[in-house]
Amino acid sequence: MADPKAEAAQREALATLDELERRWEAAANYLHIAEHRERANQLSQEAASPDLWGDVDHAREVTKELGRLSSQLESFDGLRRALDDCAVLAEFSGQALADGGADWSLLDELREAIGRLEADLTALETQSLLSGPYDENDAIAELHAGAGGTDAQDWTEMLLRMYARWAERRGFGVEIDEVTEGQEAGLLSATIIVKGPFAYGWLSAERGVHRLVRISPFDSQARRQTSFASLEVTPLLPDDSHEVEIDERDLRIDTYRSSGAGGQHVNKTDSAIRITHLPTGLVVSCQNERSQHQNRARAMQILAAKLAERARAERQAAMDTLTGERADNAWGSQIRSYVQAPYQLVKDHRTEVETGNVDAVLDGDIDAFMEAELRRQRTHR
Repeated sequence: MADPKAEAAQREALATLDELERRWEAAANYLHIAEHRERANQLSQEAASPDLWGDVDHAREVTKELGRLSSQLESFDGLRRALDDCAVLAEFSGQALADGGADWSLLDELREAIGRLEADLTALETQSLLSGPYDENDAIAELHAGAGGTDAQDWTEMLLRMYARWAERRGFGVEIDEVTEGQEAGLLSATIIVKGPFAYGWLSAERGVHRLVRISPFDSQARRQTSFASLEVTPLLPDDSHEVEIDERDLRIDTYRSSGAGGQHVNKTDSAIRITHLPTGLVVSCQNERSQHQNRARAMQILAAKLAERARAERQAAMDTLTGERADNAWGSQIRSYVQAPYQLVKDHRTEVETGNVDAVLDGDIDAFMEAELRRQRTHR
């Protein structure tokens, strides 16, 4: 007589395998595996041509794209092999049960293999959410205080810390390029650069207005206060990018004394730079570098990125998923609410993801919100 526990374990393993098979097939569609295989074959033929390196820049583009596609296809095909191996193990364990016995060592091996496969497939699904043309780039993140007075300025500084802690958790670097302090507390605005693989892809899911509800520490009557702050995110273009050309005659460049939350890393001299692009009215500032020359170079890089984003939006005639929709930094436009009174709750209004652990979220634990929004965007597309 077969072991009932072994039979239950076998049924559970088979059900999980069926679900993983469906997820793998779905990934083949949204990752455009068939198209990538065709493109990789074309690039392989081109890479084999003896004339390839006659154009060095083109050759580098070909080999870079081929390497990226080959890596993606190998990861995907590796999952297929793992699925097939699990199916063979399931067949062996099922045959043992049919013969009236239970090979628990085989069942344990099957469950371990399924666990590894599920983790690898989940990692692939998560990575697939970051497939935009600029998702791999570093990110320029700009925070601005909205409605709510001093509380909103304090909230802006809290958000700056939240994103800095999130970046730290991922091993990303954070550079503070410009801060404008509030009149009493907090920050009116801040611009940071987050450096790390797919920094822009992740942070793009956070773009929008964030709402805080709490007992105000600035109200002598301890009343509840609602305040707002917004996050704008732009992909940072590499220094050698030629996506936009900037005419120096279109710029007004001002210098001023650095100040703010940069601490010892802010040079307290007239080295800070503010650049205004006169045709568009775009203004960028940088004060964190050691010299006026370095601040100017960084500000020009940020300006180029912002102009590139503006051009992409104009070409498409409407804000797309890269630039995102800009909303009023006040009531009714928030993407997420952080409630500290009268109860504890963080809720994303786009995905309905929520948690009662507000402190953990403010300490940078926001991956669940990011992943949910990226999945929602992929479904929408």
